[in-house]
Amino acid sequence: MPDHQDADEPGVLRLGRRSFGPAEFALMAIVNRTPDSFFDRGATFATEAAYEAIDRAVADGADLVDIGGVKAGYGEPVSEDEELRRTVDFVAGIRERHPDLVISVDTYRSGVARRVGAAGADLINDTWAGADPDIPAAAAEYGTGLVCSHVGGLTPRTDPHRMAYDDVVADVIRTTTALAERAVAAGVRPDGILIDPTHDFGKNTLQSLELTRRLDELAATGWPVLVAVSNKDFIGETLDLPPGQRGSGTLAALTVSAWLGARVFRVHDVPAARQALDLVAVLQGAAQPAGTRRSLA
Repeated sequence: MPDHQDADEPGVLRLGRRSFGPAEFALMAIVNRTPDSFFDRGATFATEAAYEAIDRAVADGADLVDIGGVKAGYGEPVSEDEELRRTVDFVAGIRERHPDLVISVDTYRSGVARRVGAAGADLINDTWAGADPDIPAAAAEYGTGLVCSHVGGLTPRTDPHRMAYDDVVADVIRTTTALAERAVAAGVRPDGILIDPTHDFGKNTLQSLELTRRLDELAATGWPVLVAVSNKDFIGETLDLPPGQRGSGTLAALTVSAWLGARVFRVHDVPAARQALDLVAVLQGAAQPAGTRRSLA
């Protein structure tokens, strides 16, 4: 965020009660309130199961949780009323159980963004790139942060088909930074904005791989970068593996993304991701090893 940083603390990301410095990796756990998630197949659709998943994620080292009330891809239609039913009271319950936890809600509807903001959400994860143009105003109204994403012009809940870009990375940078500037103009706090290349959304596997290997170009914009690569199809197609067997590929993509400058990581497997990111932080010199006794005693 080149033109918007606090001069005293450049690059700090502030979400809810938490602040994350430019050398600090933040881990976002996925908790879907949907019966048809591509990965967990509804494992956290029931309220108590979802609360238990939140508690585990916090214990395992998650800094944020991302709550989704609508499956991203094809599936049964979900009305706004139903999305509200799945998310609003749940967000309020999380806030009561975990006062300091950063709560993100994955929604493309400004009406939902307002209601979850009032219930205690700290971040609106708009994975559909401003399909509802009122999303920035909704985030600004309740002081929440905002994720600005790239989907290549797709409408919500549609899959890519023969997507073509002269340069996919340039297109992602142009779109996400424009959305970030629009959010600032609408009153969203600059230190609460992230950009997300949005792997697989509006992209084929080769394009998602290109984004991953050139992620440093997104980081160079100055806006904090969120990556959501966990168990996604570009990993599955690359390794010829179904969703339940993409864990190692996910960790590889997370590690590369962290090394190239990503700062927030949306994941299914919190403990494995935490260990991988902690090691990257040590390798980059931003943290110290937990112990260094070997050959020193």
